[in-house]
Amino acid sequence: MGANAGTTGRVAVDAMGGDLGPAEVVEAVRLALAEFPTLNPITLVGDEVVLQPLLKRARLTSHPKLSVLHASEVITMDDEVMQAIKRKRDASMLRAIELVKNGEAAGVVSTGNTKILVAAGTLKLRTLEGIERPALAPVVPRDKGHFILIDAGANPEARVDHLVHNAILGSHYCRMVLGVERPRVGLMNIGTEESKGNALIGETHDTLKRLGDLVNYVGPVEGFHVFFDHVDVVVCDGFVGNICLKSWESLSKFFSGLLKEQLRENPMRMMGAFFARGAFDALKRRIQPERYGGAPLLGLRGNVLKAHGSANRQAIKNAIRDASEFIRADLNHRIEVDVALANAKIRPAATP
Repeated sequence: MGANAGTTGRVAVDAMGGDLGPAEVVEAVRLALAEFPTLNPITLVGDEVVLQPLLKRARLTSHPKLSVLHASEVITMDDEVMQAIKRKRDASMLRAIELVKNGEAAGVVSTGNTKILVAAGTLKLRTLEGIERPALAPVVPRDKGHFILIDAGANPEARVDHLVHNAILGSHYCRMVLGVERPRVGLMNIGTEESKGNALIGETHDTLKRLGDLVNYVGPVEGFHVFFDHVDVVVCDGFVGNICLKSWESLSKFFSGLLKEQLRENPMRMMGAFFARGAFDALKRRIQPERYGGAPLLGLRGNVLKAHGSANRQAIKNAIRDASEFIRADLNHRIEVDVALANAKIRPAATP
């Protein structure tokens, strides 16, 4: 299968970076191609010696929507950022990003090293006009729906303009993926009072209030607000956001394990669990991270989706679908327009 056949709008999938290995990625590709008829074509990037037997087993060797690009190296979780980018130029992650840079694909899905994906995506694709730093934006379940958390780890040390841009990026993504016409945006803080928080939060709060209709800013939110129906977009720096995201993921696994343990304690509970299994299945589907398989790295001149390193085939399948939908939505032009308007308010002296 050739790597350059039908490249327009392709999704480049890094087959080698996840904890579960390339077999799980190939199965995810098989499921995505089978379940989503309008899916964009896929280029699977990785070691052909490893991938070809897996593709043969999955009966994908002649699929018209699938091509393979050989990459002889793999980015590991232990690799240093700049050393990997300079020395592992034939790594599957970097080759996938190069496809987007060269116009041979329109989006990337990777389960690999987050720091290297963010750095390589930023260096090779560059940020949109007016944006200095990209941001990761996962979809997180809450009461009566979901919210966008931005940033979840791409930029741990943010300035005021970075957080303001996150509000714009998150609003546009929320409209696309959650269908909320006017997303409510909240700024993560240690309290809802304007006097609380550090200097960064205080200045960002004042700046967001000045943006008017560009962002539907409703004010600061506390940690216990985010899982209830208060806001649709939670804005924070990558340090706070990454802690929030991983705490939620570990807490959901803790409660799931604790519930199973308690239900198995005696026969009466096990019988009750049997009759309530429909409710338990619905709860599992509601809170599982696999439902939205990847967090987009917003703000780049190309579409990059980061799936969890331990993502299974269902999560990777959904990330591939999300990448395809993201490509078709083409948000970047609208984002650049709003960022330019915001920057004129943030830095009026620098505006011609």
